Amino acid sequence: MSNLTSSGQTWDDRYSEEGYAFGTEPNDFLVDSASVLTTGDTLVLGDGEGRNGVYLATLGHRVITIDLSSVGVAKANQLAAQRGTSIDARVADLANFDMGAEQWDNIVSIFCHVPTELRRRVHAGIKRALRPGGRFLLESYNAANIGRGVGGPQSNDLTVEIAELESDFAGWKLEVHRAVDRQISEGKYHEGRSSTVQLLAVRPAAS
Repeated sequence: MSNLTSSGQTWDDRYSEEGYAFGTEPNDFLVDSASVLTTGDTLVLGDGEGRNGVYLATLGHRVITIDLSSVGVAKANQLAAQRGTSIDARVADLANFDMGAEQWDNIVSIFCHVPTELRRRVHAGIKRALRPGGRFLLESYNAANIGRGVGGPQSNDLTVEIAELESDFAGWKLEVHRAVDRQISEGKYHEGRSSTVQLLAVRPAAS
């Protein structure tokens, strides 16, 4: 999905290619975790051509997705229409996107890679933006994936380790927090045995 360090034009070029760069099916970790997400207001970060946001909409979530690429956003809306559902897909940059306060039941980040400093700011925003009991779901590549030729960023500043995520969400209930080595097949840009981190974190209930 579109990381927030590349220009919108870079991702416009990729998403202008024939077909869907990362396929049209949702991420495996999202599918495996969907049953524990509250069906409600859900924000999907860096959702590219919409495969994950559209999937959540078909489950009854009220979905807003954001991405740098206007081409990706247009294709996300097209995919939603093809699947008989709708999403609110918006062109936005995480560097200045306001997620609000206690606004979301779920926030999802699938392969949305940003530099370390921005990632910490985004995660601080997520901690404010989720409602008490809300869940943050993330899958990202880690440094062990660099050089494998299977997709994902090739920079230590754009990958993330599980210890960093555990630190960012200290004090939250971590239902899933692990590094995994798994086969990924998501279109032509994510294909092969990959190393990722997976997180499912729950904001503590209000005292």
